[in-house]
Amino acid sequence: MSKPLTDQEKRKQISVRGLAGVENVADLKTNFNRHLHFTLVKDRNVATKRDYYFALAHTVRDHLVGRWIRTQQHYYEKDPKFYMGRTLQNTMVNLALENACDEAIYQLGLDMEELQDMEEDAGLGNGGLGRLAACFLDSMATLGLAAYGYGIRYEFGIFNQKIVKGWQVEEADDWLRYGNPWEKARPEYMRPVHFYGRVEHHPDGVKWVDTQVVLALPYDTPVPGYRNNIVNTMRLWSAKAPCEFHLKDFLDKNLAENISRVLYPNDNFFEGKELRLKQEYFVVAATLQDIIRRFKASKFGSTEVVRMDLSALPEKVAIQLNDTHPAMAIPELMRILMDDEKLTWDKAWDITVRTCAYTNHTVLPEALERWPVDLFQNLLPRHLEIIFEINRRHLERISALYPGDFDRLRRMSLIEEGGQKKINMAHLCIVGSHAVNGVAQIHSDIIKDTVFRDFYDVDPQKFQNKTNGITPRRWLVMCNPGLAEVIAERIGEDYIRDLSQLKKLLKFVNDDALIRDIAKVKQENKMKFAVQLEEQYKVKINPNSMFDVQKEPNKPWTPRTIMIGGKAAPGYHTAKMIIKLITAIGDVVNNDSVVGDRLKISTAGTEASGTGNMKFMLNGALTIGTMDGANVEMAEEAGEENLFIFGMRVKDVEALDKKGYDAMEYYNRIPELKLVMDQISGGFFSPDQPDQFKDIVNMLMHHDRFKVFADYEDYIKCQDKVSALYKNTKGWTKMVIHNIAGCGKFSSDRTISQYAREIWGMEPSLEKIGAPDDLH
Repeated sequence: MSKPLTDQEKRKQISVRGLAGVENVADLKTNFNRHLHFTLVKDRNVATKRDYYFALAHTVRDHLVGRWIRTQQHYYEKDPKFYMGRTLQNTMVNLALENACDEAIYQLGLDMEELQDMEEDAGLGNGGLGRLAACFLDSMATLGLAAYGYGIRYEFGIFNQKIVKGWQVEEADDWLRYGNPWEKARPEYMRPVHFYGRVEHHPDGVKWVDTQVVLALPYDTPVPGYRNNIVNTMRLWSAKAPCEFHLKDFLDKNLAENISRVLYPNDNFFEGKELRLKQEYFVVAATLQDIIRRFKASKFGSTEVVRMDLSALPEKVAIQLNDTHPAMAIPELMRILMDDEKLTWDKAWDITVRTCAYTNHTVLPEALERWPVDLFQNLLPRHLEIIFEINRRHLERISALYPGDFDRLRRMSLIEEGGQKKINMAHLCIVGSHAVNGVAQIHSDIIKDTVFRDFYDVDPQKFQNKTNGITPRRWLVMCNPGLAEVIAERIGEDYIRDLSQLKKLLKFVNDDALIRDIAKVKQENKMKFAVQLEEQYKVKINPNSMFDVQKEPNKPWTPRTIMIGGKAAPGYHTAKMIIKLITAIGDVVNNDSVVGDRLKISTAGTEASGTGNMKFMLNGALTIGTMDGANVEMAEEAGEENLFIFGMRVKDVEALDKKGYDAMEYYNRIPELKLVMDQISGGFFSPDQPDQFKDIVNMLMHHDRFKVFADYEDYIKCQDKVSALYKNTKGWTKMVIHNIAGCGKFSSDRTISQYAREIWGMEPSLEKIGAPDDLH
């Protein structure tokens, strides 16, 4: 197989990604050498590849700084409301610097792709939640919204996954070990955060005393919009012990700083650990102090405190709670407004509810946060008092609306009784926010109809839907330049900031030239991926195979390559066993002489994401899936006939729930399914330990709330349709074009425009502000 062109070589041949506005290559070379010489090393002869990466990063960052300062001035004059991955390429794309940097680096005798590979991923979030947040920051800057993204500057991000003898092994993600050229420490904005202590009630107010203090030190990272000269800020907090500790308190110092040491690797499984609650309160307390400090300062750079009246806070500030992890913002804002600012309960509550809004990301019971009251009593005693009072007033209201309905009061309480008392954080978020949204239409409907039905009955106006999206800059322009160029040749480049323009591709759906070009790009990408798999994982695959899944090998099946990605949280036993089962099956299948080149199973440690289906759709992959999550809306946009939909719909699941799901019924009726389960449980894939997968089998046979067996037959039939269509390259590619053309809705620009207009009361703008060099 001849080695396909790299993305860098491809960029030399194409226009998309910013030939317009190319900066002076000679200037870039000069600045690169200046940074290499003065910022990093004195002698180029001893410079390492990492030194070259840092020199390039600093060179590109120079183009951000003026725009960053200018953006802050621009915003403060207007007085509005207020899983990052890698930064270098994203910044070059958004500043239209990529081609000029490519050329400058080439002239300097260096390799751009090698330098980009030196950058560590900032894995500061979990799965879908963290990646979604990064897409949202990109869109907020691109849409000219004055927004900050707040989080924790974890010393160790989401763990690196290794597969050793078929088992997942977690390794620390030491992403900061070489420093981070994109961040700037801001010690002048350091803030104290309090824990433990006790509460005193005095005639002149409430005091939280005898607390332990941890300092929150902010680090700012610029977030550039797409070619509009706007640069927003991501502010991440690092925990520091106060200076006045003695040697004997060294342990306490380490305990304090543990708060920002490591990310808990779970966004869909709740672990009630004290350190996790500390992290959640730490980011909230530091952030709210920062928001109020900025609200009180009237103009950019002003040190005068000019706003003492906080009643206008909701007109100027919107706080979006990304799942329940920052739920403590509600009682913390109440504490600040009442204890520090001396407002009455009613005034403080009105401000809090109008300022906060809540995005729910999951309805899985094991993911919903429920914190023990005892833990709160010890760690955050003042906040527990406030939550109790919020609950008392909330239940008083419900009781007045539904007299004598004690079961409803129990269901809607913020405090769950029985055994250990717990605080239901989702209930706190709903009661303390003016808007509650799910992240796909079907998800938002389920929230209203079932999980939070009682709350919807009382406050239907609060509930909304905001279907998730992805940024087209990172997930098409950066990751698939060949396809981005093929699209731009037909419909121009404006689709990059207005993805709805992709529907213009529909008029080319029967155009043989477009069909040929898209098929060619997809095949080149598969060849590149095959080369990478062989180099990194020593797995050889057939790039002409369909990259998907396969069953029995004795018929002329379409060759397939299965790639299964995802991480299991370290404590999640079942998920880890599933990874082991996948690798065990791979070992058997890949060494089977009958299967030959028809099937390969490869495991790669890639991060699964709740928006993964949108990323695949935008890049021309076809979806096989159930009518769940965003798949429903993807089918609406592209046409259900252009997706491979199988399995039960919501009404079918409800009917099966009423009847009762019995896995044994399917096991006894479907010989192929019975054989599969017998092989797994009988040790066919684990001859040395026949019982190795008994927990998975037991779960599927007796405790499967996802009802996997009920969809099995339809899934197999659907895969037959997939195999048949794959052999028809033209028909397959036409379906691909329908999917890309239907992808416009799934831009995070659309999602954020809806948040801005329908929750935050802001108007997005595609206005381009003046660059620093436009201002003389």
